Amino acid sequence: MNDKRLLTLRVNGVERTVAAHPQDVLLDVLRETMDLTGSKRGCDMGTCGCCTVVIDGEARLSCLTLAASAVGKEITTVEGVTPATGMHPIQKAFVECGGSQCGFCTPGFIMTTTALLSRVPDPTELEVREAISGNMCRCTGYVKILEAVLKASKEMRGEARSPEEVEFEVVR
Repeated sequence: MNDKRLLTLRVNGVERTVAAHPQDVLLDVLRETMDLTGSKRGCDMGTCGCCTVVIDGEARLSCLTLAASAVGKEITTVEGVTPATGMHPIQKAFVECGGSQCGFCTPGFIMTTTALLSRVPDPTELEVREAISGNMCRCTGYVKILEAVLKASKEMRGEARSPEEVEFEVVR
């Protein structure tokens, strides 16, 4: 029995109509139907943050979001953050600060950071810690991730600084 329904989703600024079961989560539709594989499948329980996307400006876990509930909303994946010419300042800061090692969790951190900096352009370290608390990284120890978020914040506000300068702001 095929109980799929047509859903029109606006992903990365483009409307796409896909067939999905009522119980299909957004992560599966993005990865398997739309071939947007930047969002990663980590835990399938909402505890790791690897599948984070931005929906209407808020960081959301796509493994816990029914695809049908995203109809009529603006969905941004890590693919939608990356400009056609190079890297987004957030991505660049993660590279420059060493905010990713294996890279598996990085798309989730990028999307969480995107949502945070759209709401809070000049976050405190505490605000960054709170924002990324739903994202897990097994490689970095988070210090470099904090540095990357703070550096991206400065760069996006036109106050670019070296990773060494940002490093002194982060309490270890």
